[in-house]
Amino acid sequence: MTTTVPLIYSFTEFVGVADAVADHVISAQNMALYNTLDTDQIALLKQLLQRPQLALTDSTATLSTPSPGRSTASPIANGNGKVKKEKKKKAEARFKIALLGGSLIKILQQGLLSRNDGSIEWDKWDVYFADERLVPFESQDSNYGQAKREIFDHIQGDLKPRVFHIDESLISDPQECADHYEKVLVSNFAKKDSVKLPMFDLLLLGCAPDGHIASLFPNHGEQLREKLAWCMPVSKAPSGPENRITLSIPVICHASRVTFVVEGLTKAPIMRIIMERPEKGLPSSIVNEGAAGKVTWFVDDDALKDCYDVTKKKYKFLSMAPPEVN
Repeated sequence: MTTTVPLIYSFTEFVGVADAVADHVISAQNMALYNTLDTDQIALLKQLLQRPQLALTDSTATLSTPSPGRSTASPIANGNGKVKKEKKKKAEARFKIALLGGSLIKILQQGLLSRNDGSIEWDKWDVYFADERLVPFESQDSNYGQAKREIFDHIQGDLKPRVFHIDESLISDPQECADHYEKVLVSNFAKKDSVKLPMFDLLLLGCAPDGHIASLFPNHGEQLREKLAWCMPVSKAPSGPENRITLSIPVICHASRVTFVVEGLTKAPIMRIIMERPEKGLPSSIVNEGAAGKVTWFVDDDALKDCYDVTKKKYKFLSMAPPEVN
């Protein structure tokens, strides 16, 4: 069995996973933007940000007094200077998320687009891609193209996320495309300070039946051992479009949260190897170990059918009420 046990949330026939993943994403967003999951504190913080002239009254002091049963946050009402600094910090905060294409996009579409209560602050999202197939954006194989068609184009109103995709004009050259996307990451994550690795607030992944994640394939050992590059070219991929780019293992493991979403009987054999045979060195097993304590799996019972030594947990909704079960 894997020496580092990730959180594994299992759902019968994948029912409810879209809502659970949406809640997980919104929770990560709120921690990134407000450092709390307390809805009362978030509401007060939003008031402070929207009304800079708001006086420091007794009501703002409640920011440092969490409601019973709610998550705590670092207090901001502790002197006018600290409030100003915290307000500036919150106003500049961005939620940095990296995702894939395929079934994950459909799950996000179902779970996120139905949220019309203002809990998703799209205009504060910076969206990146953990990998990309080097095809035109109009292709069904384009991760960005799929996300645009199925999610971004359907966001209501003028408040849209900032989306950082590859340069479509470079798709004929995997190395140049990877170098350009890495420069985008460096510009956004290291503009003020020199950082060794970018830190995403949430990195969403799937896992294919052959065990590859993003565009990191089990038999591409050199890429799995890469320590320095943030973004790498991929040539001769064994499935799908041959030419791709992908984030490296160190970048994936450095994220604040790494989340896998996996479903179906076709994934059962590979899930057993991932969870119970880490010595096989599959990419997701490497991430389980390398991002220890930050990894969460959302799976259906079919995908875990062949696993015998895993502990499944019931997901506890944190940012929204759980859906009603018929």
